[in-house]
Amino acid sequence: MNPSAALPPLKPILQFAPELLLRAQAIKVAFFDVDGVLTDGGLYFTEAGETIKRFHTLDGHGIKLLQRIGVTPVVVTGRDSAPLRKRLAALGVTHCRFGTEDKRPAAESIMAELGLDWSQAAAIGDDWPDLPVLRRCALAVAPPAAQTEVLAMAHHVTRAAGGLGAAREFCDLILIASGRYASLLEEAAA
Repeated sequence: MNPSAALPPLKPILQFAPELLLRAQAIKVAFFDVDGVLTDGGLYFTEAGETIKRFHTLDGHGIKLLQRIGVTPVVVTGRDSAPLRKRLAALGVTHCRFGTEDKRPAAESIMAELGLDWSQAAAIGDDWPDLPVLRRCALAVAPPAAQTEVLAMAHHVTRAAGGLGAAREFCDLILIASGRYASLLEEAAA
């Protein structure tokens, strides 16, 4: 007897409000800020002055899952560093804009390249430079330590902190709205 044949189906327990899932149904592009979202927001420097970044594997796996369902992950960030570029390359994130404080034109440029518009866009950010993108997206998400004005306009505030799974929660929301979360979960647990 095949031991895995006797396993019951794995039922997802993660849930989001129906109105949030409706906002996320048409998402084809997901914008990510870096500091405070993909990292904890702290800036770590070596004695030589190099920036060190800490990324969470949950967030990285969420980004990979988005790619599997046809959602393009995009990073638009005000900073730039070799560790960041290395991490994004490892995740296969090819649409990136580094060192830009004016994030809206960068996001619009990428959407034009992809042939998409704001109604197909979601974003997760934590501070004022993210507001022009967050305000225009169909789905705006913020981690719990985001700046007050960002928290007030977000459609969803993650339970997980930036750099500790907030981006994964954002990804999971989009995956559930797409109808693919359960099948991806079952495939992973097979």
